[in-house]
Amino acid sequence: MQTGRVVITGAGSGLGRELALRYARAGWRVAVADIDATRAGAVSAEVRALGADAAPFAVDVGDDTSVQALRDAVRAHFGGVDHVVNNAGVASAGDVVDTALADWRWMLEINLLGVVRGCRAFVPDLVAQGRGHVVNIASFAGLAGAPGLASYSVAKAGVVALSESLRAEMALHRTGVGVSVVCPAFFQTNLLQNFRGPETARAMAGRLMQRSADSAAGVAARIYDAVAAGRFLVLPTAQEPLRWRLKRWLPEFYFRKLIATIAAQRPAA
Repeated sequence: MQTGRVVITGAGSGLGRELALRYARAGWRVAVADIDATRAGAVSAEVRALGADAAPFAVDVGDDTSVQALRDAVRAHFGGVDHVVNNAGVASAGDVVDTALADWRWMLEINLLGVVRGCRAFVPDLVAQGRGHVVNIASFAGLAGAPGLASYSVAKAGVVALSESLRAEMALHRTGVGVSVVCPAFFQTNLLQNFRGPETARAMAGRLMQRSADSAAGVAARIYDAVAAGRFLVLPTAQEPLRWRLKRWLPEFYFRKLIATIAAQRPAA
């Protein structure tokens, strides 16, 4: 993959930070965007320590004006971008009828519309220059159909559908812009820092993260390689390619296994 300029939201920690470092090791100039300006500055320093150019930017992907301001600031500093990684997000759990409408709105505003804002802000510039790539970070929750993750799953499924539509639009108009959507399952990261939902769900998610053999650095490396290869659907955690095939080819078998697995993980009443 040729090097260039990349902007990554949610780059102040977790997967976003590891993506920033992975791009930096490949020689990219990195716009480190995060809601926490201090974290963005710290990761920018890490990127520069690797010998790559970096600049920190504060952004709230849940706010139209903030995302537009990020675009303008990145344009001014780097002269534009070549890759856009819409990574920033929050976590939640809860059943459909038990999740408060306020939490539904919070989740959709950040995890779905935050990606929409990123695409609307940066894709016109990519199209104008005739090249580039959009990387939307979704989740295997957006494909799995699992219980107890209603608002999170809906938002991430929306990111998958958004990415499919954007990919088709870019191809139809022969823009030269590629699209990837990334659907990891649980891995070792700090996603639960801004979690909303039952404490039992938080505890179960924490256990699954701890048990995972996948690290944030490993997931970031697989994402980088998949984008370089031009892949659209990226399943960067170890067990998800098989699970996705089972759901596509044997949907009823997959459903029975899903329910049995989730039931076994829940504490006894």
